[in-house]
Amino acid sequence: MNAFLHHAENRGHVQAGWLDTKHSFSFGSWYNPKYMGVSVLRVINDDTIAAHNGFGTHPHENMEILTCVLDGTISHKDSMGNERHITAGEWQLMSAGTGVQHSEMNNGDTPVHMLQIWIHPDVQDAEPNYQQIQCNPHEQPNQWHLIAGPHDNAAMHIRQQAEVKTAVIQQGQRLPVEATQHINYVHVISGSVQIAEHKVEAGSAIAFLEASQIEALKDAQVIWFDLPEVQD
Repeated sequence: MNAFLHHAENRGHVQAGWLDTKHSFSFGSWYNPKYMGVSVLRVINDDTIAAHNGFGTHPHENMEILTCVLDGTISHKDSMGNERHITAGEWQLMSAGTGVQHSEMNNGDTPVHMLQIWIHPDVQDAEPNYQQIQCNPHEQPNQWHLIAGPHDNAAMHIRQQAEVKTAVIQQGQRLPVEATQHINYVHVISGSVQIAEHKVEAGSAIAFLEASQIEALKDAQVIWFDLPEVQD
């Protein structure tokens, strides 16, 4: 299987006071021309936010921004009038469109661990919107959960011909991985998996084109991005 393995240790690690983050792709002060994203997937930031800290109000536009809270609770407030709490097992999708301002604060007494994911939209300057769902894959392991996609079967609608799925896979269990678009990109949140001849550990990811299957070498949580081919 032709594949590109993105090792966890090749991520950018930035620690700045209250924020400890690992960037899968170039972001902010960390830049590496080898890691600029895959297809329309531009950002995967693995953030740990200290208690009583967070991101103050800041703007976004023309980006699909997906937040996956793994531990703790993050408080969101935006210029669309949303004031929400996103707890572990919940997902948020903010389509920034023509522009939105928001803040993300950890108002609790313990750190928040979350993933922030950015996907380029296939339409520009659309009206911003906000979506949030509960989907904890630990409650229904060994199956794919479709978090976001362009069609009505997805829990949240994304403005791109891409799907985002997640699963908790128990040790020894297997799931198929076959793109409906063109490119598979599997990011391992925790645990360890095998895809073809490749062992992929927590924090690492693998991009490949062919259909395959994923086996948990030990209990694992993964995100699978089913991405379109992008023409230069």
